Amino acid sequence: MSASNLSASHPAFFILVGIPGMEKSYTWISIPVCVMYSAALLGNLVLLVTIVKERSLHEPMYLFLCMLAVYDLLLSTATVPKTLSVLWSLSTQISFGGCLAQMFSIYFIFVAESAVLVAMAFDRYVAICDPLRYVAILTRSVVWKVGVVALIRSFCIMFPAIFLLKRLPYCGHNVMPHTYCEHIGVARLACADISINIWYGVTAAFLSAGLDVISIAVSYVLIFRCLWGLPSPRASPKALHTCGSHLCVITMFYTPAFFSFLAHRFGQHVPQHVLISLANLYVVVPPMLNPFIYGVRTRQIREHVARLLRLRNLGGRE
Repeated sequence: MSASNLSASHPAFFILVGIPGMEKSYTWISIPVCVMYSAALLGNLVLLVTIVKERSLHEPMYLFLCMLAVYDLLLSTATVPKTLSVLWSLSTQISFGGCLAQMFSIYFIFVAESAVLVAMAFDRYVAICDPLRYVAILTRSVVWKVGVVALIRSFCIMFPAIFLLKRLPYCGHNVMPHTYCEHIGVARLACADISINIWYGVTAAFLSAGLDVISIAVSYVLIFRCLWGLPSPRASPKALHTCGSHLCVITMFYTPAFFSFLAHRFGQHVPQHVLISLANLYVVVPPMLNPFIYGVRTRQIREHVARLLRLRNLGGRE
């Protein structure tokens, strides 16, 4: 098929219809979505400002947490504003190019954030199992190199998705039952075989999140084995506490994402409104909860946030 024919087969825009079957509840659905998005923005911005301003927090664990906050902000911002626009009937259209850009942004950020979670697991492993070499292994240079590698890997894994969608003919089909653009949702509008897209999605998921989960699991097996051999019984609960926040974030990040991914590809009997609702949850719930989990469970962050708030209150009174 020639380039001109391919271009002609692409719709000028897609129409996002939201969550089929729940149209009468859009206003009520939009309220928690808006609240969660606002909380995600506030929580992650406070976390970023706290880490950037406090030099004592410029350590590997907090620098990784800073990256996580940036990705959370980008992930929710790439999707929620358009979702609210659809739910509020302000704008349900998105251009073909804009749709591909949104789809790429979502998966690019997701894969990069997954890599940061692996780096955080390695950080906990070194801190607990080899603390004397922690400073030598996890230097600031290494931390930033890990961040760059995460971005490069994410780009290489997700960039082919754009071409896999552009090659498909859509035969005028442009009504998408979703609140934002995602790979399989767009591919299913095509009037051609999408087997390659499905298997690409499975392969990309395994090469990114799948291998990341395995790496995190191996890290924690080594951590628990190391804790089991600690001579002091008091050391184990303290060390486990430092891992608790990370384990909570991992659970929230991967569980809805994997369920949504597998259900979209293999769950033919799962109701469509359930699939779309799950897809909306995994782009807004983890970004909302992550800063609160780390803020509540990490003493250093709690203290510095409280200090910043006190200084701001004092400045306001003056």
